[in-house]
Amino acid sequence: MKSLLKEIALSVTLLASTTLVNAQTDTIYVYGPGGPLSAMKACAVQFTAITKTPVKVVGGPESKWLASAEKNADIIYGGAEYMLTQFIQAHPNMVNEASRTALYQRRAAILVRPGNPKKINSIRDLIRKGIKILDVNGAGQLGLWEDIAGKENLIAPIQKNIGQSFANTALGIEGWKTDRSFDAWITYASWHKNLKDITMIVEFPVSLRVYRGTPVVLTQNKKNTGNAQKFVDFLKSPAGHRIFQKWGWE
Repeated sequence: MKSLLKEIALSVTLLASTTLVNAQTDTIYVYGPGGPLSAMKACAVQFTAITKTPVKVVGGPESKWLASAEKNADIIYGGAEYMLTQFIQAHPNMVNEASRTALYQRRAAILVRPGNPKKINSIRDLIRKGIKILDVNGAGQLGLWEDIAGKENLIAPIQKNIGQSFANTALGIEGWKTDRSFDAWITYASWHKNLKDITMIVEFPVSLRVYRGTPVVLTQNKKNTGNAQKFVDFLKSPAGHRIFQKWGWE
């Protein structure tokens, strides 16, 4: 009897272990910057609900997730096309370049304080004396404000009103939260979706709008290519597009 119980216990343990291993093997690991993170996570939730295949999305500055991505990443996404290109150049053996796919684009806008106390309604209002602009010089926003300001010949006066430049969006958000002297931030309209309590959005006219893309690429992790491609297919589907639109993409 004791022997039978031991065999049953061992079988249960092995079954649980096998299930865990299979779950770990099936899990799709996705890494990229913080900008598209909310949309990617929302897509992951819906994809898992439909397919029962778990998706783990990790976003933020590359330094925080690169070590993990090198071990188990199935998909890498970018906050702009140039960001993914830079990643591929820095890690040429990590991804399958032929699988690179462009998803949806997002537009730039001006974020201001709730209630818009400085009455900023256009890019020309950013050159007024006393306006302090926050800048993110990287993380998909490299040169973003300059591309827009150049259309109105306002590069020099806007540069004079930039109070501080941050290396990535996470640092920019922290600066916006802790330093109330910042009045405006030229960034993506999509960030307002994550920062509704501390920002108000001022849209550019169509003639001044600048866009960045959102690319994804499969890694060289051959063990899970099938599942990873299915998730990319979902991202490209109407259901995936609707989720991205909800988070500020077009």
